[in-house]
Amino acid sequence: MSGRFTARRSAAPEPLPAADAPATPDSMAWTVMATPAPEKLPAEPASPLLSGKFLDAKVRLHRRLIEEINLSALEKLPEEEMRRHIRQLVTQYVVVERLALNTEELDEFVSEILDEMTGLGPLEPLLKDPSISDILINGHECTYIERGGLLEPVACRFKDEAHLLRIVNKIVAAVGRRVDESHPLCDARLLDGSRVNVAVRPIAVDGPLVSIRKFSKKPFSLTKLVEIGAIKPQMAELLAAAVKARVTTIISGGTGSGKTTMLNALSAFISEKERLITIEDAAELQLQQPHVARMETRPPNIEGHGEIRQRELVKNALRMRPERIILGECRGEEAFDMLQAMNTGHEGSMATIHANNPREAISRLEQMIGMAGLPMTIASVRGQIAAAIRMIVQLQRLSDGKRRITSVSEITGMEGDIVQMQEIYKFVRTNTADDGTVEGHFVATGVRPRFLSELAARGIKIPASHFDPSKPL
Repeated sequence: MSGRFTARRSAAPEPLPAADAPATPDSMAWTVMATPAPEKLPAEPASPLLSGKFLDAKVRLHRRLIEEINLSALEKLPEEEMRRHIRQLVTQYVVVERLALNTEELDEFVSEILDEMTGLGPLEPLLKDPSISDILINGHECTYIERGGLLEPVACRFKDEAHLLRIVNKIVAAVGRRVDESHPLCDARLLDGSRVNVAVRPIAVDGPLVSIRKFSKKPFSLTKLVEIGAIKPQMAELLAAAVKARVTTIISGGTGSGKTTMLNALSAFISEKERLITIEDAAELQLQQPHVARMETRPPNIEGHGEIRQRELVKNALRMRPERIILGECRGEEAFDMLQAMNTGHEGSMATIHANNPREAISRLEQMIGMAGLPMTIASVRGQIAAAIRMIVQLQRLSDGKRRITSVSEITGMEGDIVQMQEIYKFVRTNTADDGTVEGHFVATGVRPRFLSELAARGIKIPASHFDPSKPL
């Protein structure tokens, strides 16, 4: 169903089925109708989709189909055959009800019923809309989406809290997880890789909270990031060369700043001859190489046993003959094992980390290594960081919703107990326009990265003009 459809309560919902009736979608008293146009031209007839007769008929048809169809048997059919079967029943009902629908409207009607019966109900139109990057559900009556980096409310409401919980349980059960009062928090993913986070009562005071970070069917490349202004061509050329030359990189940024997008874009420059192992809480990386081994953490079972954390996966990955390890997000004691891997022949490994600037990213790594509980001095911890990591790419989502690379920095070593760092490129914010647009420009600092000699040894030439601060990027 197209993204222009929104949920609205039916004018006259019928009584709900009895408690012992077969399990049915909870949208029976809810329906989907086209958003009315601001102005309706007199010459054009009103759409049947907007008529009260159609809406009432749709509610009745929902209930009738659920009563007459064996859902478990229906879901085993191929999608085309299922759709054909439902279409036949809907067509018969439309004739009986004398609803004047054209072919397109009938197809939309069939799609809506299939969404409720076998899909994710009111979420389906939002998931199919490519312009939406995040879906944020605050209870069954309040839903927001992120489009173009900015949040906006959307009239997509569930019938009640039980309806939303059934949709949530369908999502988490598909990846072998569960969410209930004893386990009110859950990370999961949709079949297409979209990341899902769920919090339910008693943690969520006003009802289930669901956050869906949608999975882009066409991952952003560095070329696309240049086109949208997130990075300049000279910067992209340096980053691509660094990945090819196995320069170990950390991608740093706040929530929603585009870290995973950047990690996917940079991974395109890894040689297809290398064996990659990815480690994530919820598998969402889109690596294009043919030799990729993917691993995912596992939560504890109902008895509280069987949890597999990222640290165990990193240790195990070292026994799987990796050439690079890609850590989706470094957030705990696995930071120590990650640095050990980077220091023991796995150069070119990459990870993301939450931090507001490159210096803070180093401090966060120090804190996470401390969580491992090892008897290490701060000097030895910083020495590990300086030896393992060569480059930090900082991203930020600006106030106008646009994402930018705000800094590209190189770690050059230690001076005393301090990790030395030099900034190569940065984004300079100059003004905010009246419409809220952030104005600024990228500049080179004039510093040439030390790993240029390594690039040259591999036959990769980066022009000196790329680092000239007097020349615009």
